[in-house]
Amino acid sequence: MSAWDRTTSREQVLTRIRKLAEIGKISDTGVSRLAMTPLDRQAVELARQWMKEAGMSVRLDAAGNLIGRLESPVAPDAPVLMLGSHLDTQPYAGRFDGIIGVLGAIEAVHAFVSEGLVPQRPIEVVAFSDEEGCRFNKGIFGSRAMVGRLEEGELERVDGDGITRSEALSIFGGDSARLDEAKYAKGSIAAYLELHIEQGPVLESLDAACGLVTGISGPLWLTVELHGFAGHAGSVPMSMRRDALAGAARIIAGLQDLVRAEAGTPAVGTAGTLQLFPGSRNIIPERVQFTIDLRDMDMERRNRLEAKLRELIDEVAADNGLTYSIREDTNSPPRYCDPELMDVIRLEANGMGLQLPELMSGPFHDALALSYACPYAMIFVRSKDGISHNPQEYSSADDIAEGVELLYRTMRSLALSIQGERSGGKWESTTA
Repeated sequence: MSAWDRTTSREQVLTRIRKLAEIGKISDTGVSRLAMTPLDRQAVELARQWMKEAGMSVRLDAAGNLIGRLESPVAPDAPVLMLGSHLDTQPYAGRFDGIIGVLGAIEAVHAFVSEGLVPQRPIEVVAFSDEEGCRFNKGIFGSRAMVGRLEEGELERVDGDGITRSEALSIFGGDSARLDEAKYAKGSIAAYLELHIEQGPVLESLDAACGLVTGISGPLWLTVELHGFAGHAGSVPMSMRRDALAGAARIIAGLQDLVRAEAGTPAVGTAGTLQLFPGSRNIIPERVQFTIDLRDMDMERRNRLEAKLRELIDEVAADNGLTYSIREDTNSPPRYCDPELMDVIRLEANGMGLQLPELMSGPFHDALALSYACPYAMIFVRSKDGISHNPQEYSSADDIAEGVELLYRTMRSLALSIQGERSGGKWESTTA
């Protein structure tokens, strides 16, 4: 049986959440800690300290990932059992998104070491760099670098101040010229586990502290730019206008109609940003750029929605005398969690007497990138009112403690497996 001390763990994780929330604090509960900024580096250094205290060696790789490692004297070269999440935030964020996954993993390793247990394979805890993607408009950077899925032009992306990702990475402590060194060889990661807040209302509606994730819906990110012609707002007749903003409004409203028609499905569509030029009260907008985020667990349905959206854009542009361009920023199919890892989590939850509903993840996570390199599983923790990416984001200390304990028990079971291999399709434990 585990010697897990729930009370001590609960207070340790809660204290560390509070300490991290002081870095980039914008209100009593709000945090703004953008990726690869000095504030993000400050958070990484604090996590580095906690990893060392937990008994791990620590390094920062070329992609800016902070990696803590607990060696295995039994099989030092075996594929690693990896846990993690991220420390960067949105510009208007809460205290829990990503954070509990890193802190929970550190606490799990600390408890493992405190019990005097010997891992049958190395364990690594990773605080991945730039998961959110809001600074350079492309997320899960560190985890994609780790599995070799970076795309052309990623390092040349610029933030609002004209700083390239390459420059930011260098200042942060990474090295864009050595990104290949951050890539893990095929087969070198045995499994990946991630603890995360749900960021939605399902668990609260079911009165459940935690949930088992079945998979991550596939995100499609598009940037749409419409071009019209500027003119005086008081003199150009409505029938003669080429108003880019009027066209954008029709497209955005149409997106909502298209996705709402799929009621009862996980499909969601969002226009999250909008920029217009020249941006004057009495000038007809000449150019508008906006982003679209379309997600679903069903690729056939998502592809159908995308096709209808593109038809709508073409139709609206023609009706308003506009030209347009569409840039694809992210396109990932749904990624399903590993059934065998899910079985281990279910077994450990039963041992805790923990109700564990199963649900999909609409948001993407670092687990999405890791799914291309190894089996993965995720545990969700209840979010109050389903709020996230907002200072009102909240998960209770008790719910987080349940999630961290479940993560620990799962990690412990997998870390004590014989050479970390699967026997008859199942993880075989060395313990009775």
